[in-house]
Amino acid sequence: MSLRRSGLQKEVIALYRRALRMVNTKPTHAQPKFSLFVRYTFRTQAASVSSREVAAIEHMLRRGRRQVEMYEDGNVRDCWVSVDMVQWGEQNKGRNLGSSAAGRTAAPQS
Repeated sequence: MSLRRSGLQKEVIALYRRALRMVNTKPTHAQPKFSLFVRYTFRTQAASVSSREVAAIEHMLRRGRRQVEMYEDGNVRDCWVSVDMVQWGEQNKGRNLGSSAAGRTAAPQS
């Protein structure tokens, strides 16, 4: 049985996929940092908002799109990763966004 997703959920997933595609355009040495940044940002933002807060999610989507557009620029070759992000990445190594956060409909916030 397939899941039926709302339009908002589809937008969040599309933004996440766009962000992951952006990671692949970056220099090889910086890709793990960009990947960690994207995963951490989406996961923490998903946990910070209820799926019923549509206005907040739409706001986060707009901010997330602007942020991804900024990082898609070819002149951006590296990103900063905090100690919290690294620790989170070690704890969640091998896990993906998965169904728990994908259904929550949240986007990154800058």
